[in-house]
Amino acid sequence: MSKTLFDKVWDSHVVKKIEGGPDVFFIDRHFIHEVTSPVAFLGLKSRGLKVLYPERTFATADHNTPTINQHLPVKDPLSANQLKALEDNSKEYGISHWGLGHRKNGIVHVVGPENGITFPGATIVCGDSHTSTHGAFGAVAFGIGTSEVEMVLATQCIMQPKPKRMRINVDGQLGKAVTPKDVALYIISQLSTSGATGYFVEYTGDVFKNMTMEGRMTVCNLSIEMGARGGMIAPDETTFEYLKGRPLSLKGEAWDNAVTHWKTLKTDVDAQFDKELTFNASDIEPMITYGTNPGMGMGISQSIPFADAVEGGKETYKKSLAYMDYKENEPMIGKQVDFVFVGSCTNGRIEDFRAFASIINGKKKADSVTVWLVPGSHEVELQIKEEGILDIITEAGFTLRQPGCSACLAMNDDKIPAGKYAVSTSNRNFEGRQGPGSRTLLASPLVAAAAAITGVVTDPREFI
Repeated sequence: MSKTLFDKVWDSHVVKKIEGGPDVFFIDRHFIHEVTSPVAFLGLKSRGLKVLYPERTFATADHNTPTINQHLPVKDPLSANQLKALEDNSKEYGISHWGLGHRKNGIVHVVGPENGITFPGATIVCGDSHTSTHGAFGAVAFGIGTSEVEMVLATQCIMQPKPKRMRINVDGQLGKAVTPKDVALYIISQLSTSGATGYFVEYTGDVFKNMTMEGRMTVCNLSIEMGARGGMIAPDETTFEYLKGRPLSLKGEAWDNAVTHWKTLKTDVDAQFDKELTFNASDIEPMITYGTNPGMGMGISQSIPFADAVEGGKETYKKSLAYMDYKENEPMIGKQVDFVFVGSCTNGRIEDFRAFASIINGKKKADSVTVWLVPGSHEVELQIKEEGILDIITEAGFTLRQPGCSACLAMNDDKIPAGKYAVSTSNRNFEGRQGPGSRTLLASPLVAAAAAITGVVTDPREFI
């Protein structure tokens, strides 16, 4: 029987099928961080349970960590307690722990791939919705809740209904200054934030085949923002080249055998999907959001749509524009920008900082803008320094912060003030996502760079 890539990975991990119910599903890799794991460990302790396979769980601190002066004690008591709980629980249960100050510390969905923990054909979960990032390697990866974190710790399994299958194909050649972030935001704008609800998405076509692994991770990261359970891309030579030699990747004969298997992880020619969509790469330009969900996005040269042209509730749409203090049919070009944030599990990799540097090289930061440049890991931070990107950043008047989730979400000190506008390379622009009353414009590192040197929303194609 012909199978999709998703079917091949999912079905090979089903321990037991429950008639009329969810599958009991084995998990290869489990990532944990300081926010969603403490209560799960309390549950284990209350029942006197051990972690079944501690070697399959990996802990890193990221959400609540400061991005300056990480050598000092964390000031916020709640954050400090959560970070201490992660350290203590990891030590008690024999789990690998990369805490604040550890050379391998960083955002969970950045350090996993860069250390070779992620691999094709794996099942991967974490108490974080953007676990879908790891699907870029041909893995079935998705976020879970705290009770499910406890379940995986205790049994290495989870109970899940099998999602439907969707294929999204994008063929053709991307235009100037169009990045993987723009591709993802474009697809979400076409589907809405609920258009892929109940599905697991496979991305195919020229555009994804030609993407780097960093770009593929950005696309799969944002799958959750159109309602999908996750997204994935079939592994290929780009995947294998990225993983080969990583610290925790397989070595020698084991590596060769794994690659032989990984090459079989692709959708059969006549396999059936529940839904298929096709887009043209030439239709995509640099994107920016104008509202309060990732589906409210448009090409940067366009004007904000009229309510009548938007599917869904008109009153909700107008409420969103009111929160942003925007009006229908206004252009986004020239809009005020107060903050720029480059980082997060969406765009905190070395490729993203290379893109940012390509725009700002030889220019100066706008005086009116506060800019936070936050690498996704210490490895990315090291690459920024070794490649001379730090010199470009410094000469342009910017500073580099330390790794962490930072201004992606209001769980640490990096909060956007109420009423201020932030061009952000992160993944969500909900009301108050980056701080109470903050206003977020999602965009690529190129759009962020253009805003950082002009002080307003600017088409990055002007600088290329």
